[in-house]
Amino acid sequence: MKEIKGNIVDIRNRRIYYGCVRIAAGKILEIVPLEGEGSDFLMPGFVDAHVHVESSMLVPSEFARLAVVHGTVGTVSDPHEIANVLGMEGVEYMIENGKKVPFKFYFGAPSCVPATNFETAGARLEVEEVAALLDRPEITYLSEMMNFPGVLMNDPEVMAKIEAAQKAGKPVDGHAPGLKGEEAARYIAAGISTDHECFTREEAEGKLAHGMKILIREGSAAKNYEALIGLMKEHAPRLMFCSDDKHPDDLIQGHINKLAARAIADGYDLFDVLQAACLNPVDHYNMDVGGLQPGDPADLIRVKDLEEFDVLETWIDGELVAFAERPLIKSVDIPLVNNFNTSPKAPADFELKTGEGAARIIHALDGEIITEQKMMMPLSGNGKVEGDVERDILKIAVVNRYADAPPAVALIHGVGLKEGAIASCVGHDSHNIIAVGVDDESLCRAVNLIVENKGGISAVGAGKEEVLPLPVAGIMAATDGYEVGRAYSLIDRMAREELGASLGAPFMTLSFMALLVIPSLKLSDKGLFDGNRFDFVSIFSK
Repeated sequence: MKEIKGNIVDIRNRRIYYGCVRIAAGKILEIVPLEGEGSDFLMPGFVDAHVHVESSMLVPSEFARLAVVHGTVGTVSDPHEIANVLGMEGVEYMIENGKKVPFKFYFGAPSCVPATNFETAGARLEVEEVAALLDRPEITYLSEMMNFPGVLMNDPEVMAKIEAAQKAGKPVDGHAPGLKGEEAARYIAAGISTDHECFTREEAEGKLAHGMKILIREGSAAKNYEALIGLMKEHAPRLMFCSDDKHPDDLIQGHINKLAARAIADGYDLFDVLQAACLNPVDHYNMDVGGLQPGDPADLIRVKDLEEFDVLETWIDGELVAFAERPLIKSVDIPLVNNFNTSPKAPADFELKTGEGAARIIHALDGEIITEQKMMMPLSGNGKVEGDVERDILKIAVVNRYADAPPAVALIHGVGLKEGAIASCVGHDSHNIIAVGVDDESLCRAVNLIVENKGGISAVGAGKEEVLPLPVAGIMAATDGYEVGRAYSLIDRMAREELGASLGAPFMTLSFMALLVIPSLKLSDKGLFDGNRFDFVSIFSK
């Protein structure tokens, strides 16, 4: 039997007292109150209520090593990124790799693979496959239903997936950015229980009024904390914290613990904040994660204080998995799986002919995954559109990674590159190659670095080339998570400091420029797409 002493933070009963936690066979036998006072605090571990592990560019086992240092003991993980590349094989890969480490991954059955029919993905998950996943104990929910138009129109395939989850007794996650009023009510009435895509308080309050639970997201690109944290005063029992997408350098710095600290600094009630950060996901998804009560799994953390939540120890099932800011989880073998079948490109492949009228230009917004549309006259010469560094109108290209096909080329504003190009094979949700550059030669070279490595992120310019290989499905690394984080920091810094990118997280923002289910203007490998009309549009207005 193990005994762990400290100031017990009993979130469920909203009290703090000094005591001893007695653990045997991975469970909490009892918690005994003691006289006196401890110097630090024992509390339930943090849970990320919605995350795509793949977006950290780490396989689950390496993600766990970084996360436990920050007191995270479990995640509600949607594996639809790898599912878009490899289908069922990809979901199986995530489950099996996650089982190799002491961490509580709760995976969902991806509901929208591919996300739309307006792009090329590597696989499809049909209703029968989704239902088969939902029958598995490792799959605890139906992942975010991004096809909200399909829900509103009672699309048979969409509704069959929702019904499969309901039959299995598992919750359905939502994804309905900007949906309000009667349409939001209909979407929720279909059985969808959560949403992590609210970017205004008004939108979130409307969804709460219809019974939905709201996730406050603060990731590497999408940051909605400021807009939504005010909900904490009245709606704490129906809020959760999530990262959604977290790049490896950011994960090294912190996780859900940083969101909790931020909320405390903003004056919100300690127990309300910790309920959202530690318990609400466990209750909603029926996770076998401890809440620091007798009989619970022995999942707990020791923190220095209840303001910054600096984590001293992390315990999962009674096993010490992190101590003194370092993981005690060992790295495991990482087998390679992939689906990458495109050839190197030529600069001429990225030429864009001048059209009539103003051009529809994607306006990337820093800290957001939504975009706006700008109408501007591009710079042109010899009948071809050229990059315009002065006005920040650059070329953006999406290259089909699954077969040889001409790249789709359009224009983007807001990235801010002054020279060179950046490219990534982390391109939600189909993970084709997406690149932005000031000229065709730089675009081509950045793309070809990805092709040569069968996945990765790259930057070219300022007299050099950098690439971070991602050989697992083209979107995850096969090396130590801390090394990946450091390598990513270097290439990210090159994009910002040497190439001039004005975005806080240029590669993370870039990865969402092909996500068609998020408004308003995006680019798939098949062309420019208006997310409001949900259809392709021409680049030029005439």
